[in-house]
Amino acid sequence: MKNETETDQALAEHVIDWMALNDRVGRGLGVRVVTVKPYAVSLALTVRAEMLNAHDVCHGGVIFSLADSAFAYACNSQNDSALATAGSVQFLSPARLGEELIATARQVAQQKRIGLYDVTVATADGRTVALFRGSSYRVQAALAPLPPGADPAVES
Repeated sequence: MKNETETDQALAEHVIDWMALNDRVGRGLGVRVVTVKPYAVSLALTVRAEMLNAHDVCHGGVIFSLADSAFAYACNSQNDSALATAGSVQFLSPARLGEELIATARQVAQQKRIGLYDVTVATADGRTVALFRGSSYRVQAALAPLPPGADPAVES
């Protein structure tokens, strides 16, 4: 029998797999799941030529989208359907063609319905590109269908 930590981790992995499969924007950007924990997710993408702006660096909208996706995956990771209410980003250094960007999201606070998440976007070598903060609102519904045989009590 799984303990609560194992059950939470299994649920997070299931929900993130479901989200990745159904995230058309993420697929279009080439977003990949790197790590999954309950309320903490890392996603990555490689900067492609079509993601560059006129300054020949990664467009801020692409970086924001990666951070926003990591935030969304993290706040939904326990199948508590949540939507963004706000998101802000600080760009700290440019990302260039061919660089891998990794967005790591973590829960900072959670009330009954309102959550707060921080996301760091960094290059694979650890240089911070952007810091993102997002707030979420739980709509009190499940997001992903549970796999056959799963315990419905796990679904929030």
